[in-house]
Amino acid sequence: MSAQDPDRLVLYVRAGCHLCEDARVVVEQVAAEAGESWAEVDIQDAGPQTATLVEEYGEKVPVVTVDGVPQGFWRVDAARLHRALQDGRGRR
Repeated sequence: MSAQDPDRLVLYVRAGCHLCEDARVVVEQVAAEAGESWAEVDIQDAGPQTATLVEEYGEKVPVVTVDGVPQGFWRVDAARLHRALQDGRGRR
């Protein structure tokens, strides 16, 4: 994800997280259906943002955001993601 072309949909994960694997499947499907790109960020390997992300999302991963606004954690709800992407909720 670059500052010039940020993905609207971001999945925050941690290595070895079985719920993250389940969430990835949902995010991939919703992104494909909505024609949106998405990014995955490992909170424990995010360079200079690692400490901040671990503090913010540590025990909540997986966390999915749309336009920077959290839309859910632990279990990702496909319907909620669709609504957030369609409604533009979370747009800054």
